[in-house]
Amino acid sequence: MYSAIHLSKYIVSKCVSDGHPISNLQLQKMLYYIQKDYLSRDDQAFSDDIEAWQFGPVVPEAYYRFCGFGAMPITIAYDVTINPEDAEKIDPVVEEKRRLNPWDMVTETHKPNGAWDQIYKNGLGNRHVIPIELIKAVG
Repeated sequence: MYSAIHLSKYIVSKCVSDGHPISNLQLQKMLYYIQKDYLSRDDQAFSDDIEAWQFGPVVPEAYYRFCGFGAMPITIAYDVTINPEDAEKIDPVVEEKRRLNPWDMVTETHKPNGAWDQIYKNGLGNRHVIPIELIKAVG
């Protein structure tokens, strides 16, 4: 298991080196999808909490680390590695999701009765933690 910051640095670096830099909004959604994928395998990619924010699931530590880029692509590459077995699971998610419009990913994570929707509750649950059990159960 990684920290969300370590995994974020890996994702950002992969995207920069592949010539497809991503925004912080995209990064947040990728972290969510990666965690959801790991949970479906009865594992966790990272131990940090995911919270329900206005534009979908957010890992606060990673958000604040990269928020200085605003909506612009994150262009910093880090010297960070992950286990090759994890890269085999994570890379396809990153490669698929980075092609999507960021707002389409927001729509995906806002699906009715999904984990974000059940916690956010039209703003009443803003910045509340989305339990990993709920992410695993309904995504």
